[in-house]
Amino acid sequence: MTEAALLELQGVGMRFGAGDHAVTALRDVTFRLQPGRAIALVGESGCGKTTCARLIAGLYRPTEGQVRFRGTDVTAQAGRAGELAYRRAVQMIFQDPFASLNPVFNVSHHLSRPIRLHGHAATAKAVEARVAELLRWVGLDPDIAAIKFPHQLSGGQRQRVNIARALAVEPEILVADEPTSMLDVSIRLDILKLLAETKAARGLAMLYITHDIATAAHVAEEIVVMFAGQMVEWGDTAAVTGAPRHPYTQLLLSAVPDPDVKLRGTGSGAFQARAEAIRTASRQATDSIVTVGPNHFMRAAPGLSLQ
Repeated sequence: MTEAALLELQGVGMRFGAGDHAVTALRDVTFRLQPGRAIALVGESGCGKTTCARLIAGLYRPTEGQVRFRGTDVTAQAGRAGELAYRRAVQMIFQDPFASLNPVFNVSHHLSRPIRLHGHAATAKAVEARVAELLRWVGLDPDIAAIKFPHQLSGGQRQRVNIARALAVEPEILVADEPTSMLDVSIRLDILKLLAETKAARGLAMLYITHDIATAAHVAEEIVVMFAGQMVEWGDTAAVTGAPRHPYTQLLLSAVPDPDVKLRGTGSGAFQARAEAIRTASRQATDSIVTVGPNHFMRAAPGLSLQ
């Protein structure tokens, strides 16, 4: 890919605490977000996915490395105006579609407020028209949805409102943190399709965070598999999910249900021992990177055979 990165994490590390009580949450994380493309950040709870999201959103500052927006290190950016401009450019879609909406305000208020704050409409009529446009984009009828309160909406409808609210700011980057994990299975694919269409149609860069590696292909062109704060395998989504080389990626994919394969028990001692060995080896810090193929890389796992 030759297009310049809109946002880049370069050698980012993150530690919490100090001295003997310090906890390393991220170690040497490097990836690039480009307009009209998405990266899926995949891994189990505690692997560092949400820490990456909070760094990109400006809620944390890295202890090592840089977060660069349009070539400028935002961690060293001075001035309130620059900070506000960056926060406008980066918007988050949160995991819980109900907790992220204020229950005392209706949908129209949630969407019109950012439109007014960022000066995207000059008159009340223009604001109303923009609210209607956003609701139609996310698949909601503005005549019905605009006057409703969060408790009157289903989980999927609330998440559509959250997506519309993020778009109301007219961002350049969307960070979607487990956006479907609290939704009914029957509507998850619709939300993923909406995110993919929004990214492509509006030329947005997107970071899609998930523990479910099977959903990555619905949204992202590239994937980063993380464990214990490290990138263990990354590259084109089709390559990483179709021909995984790192044992931890293979372990994640082995947990994806396959309707064509008869259910087999995974609770055997041999399976559990292998899984624990993979997790132990993947946890070790190493700078040894293996090039698997074009835009497909993995971090060596000491003590394990990399197939």
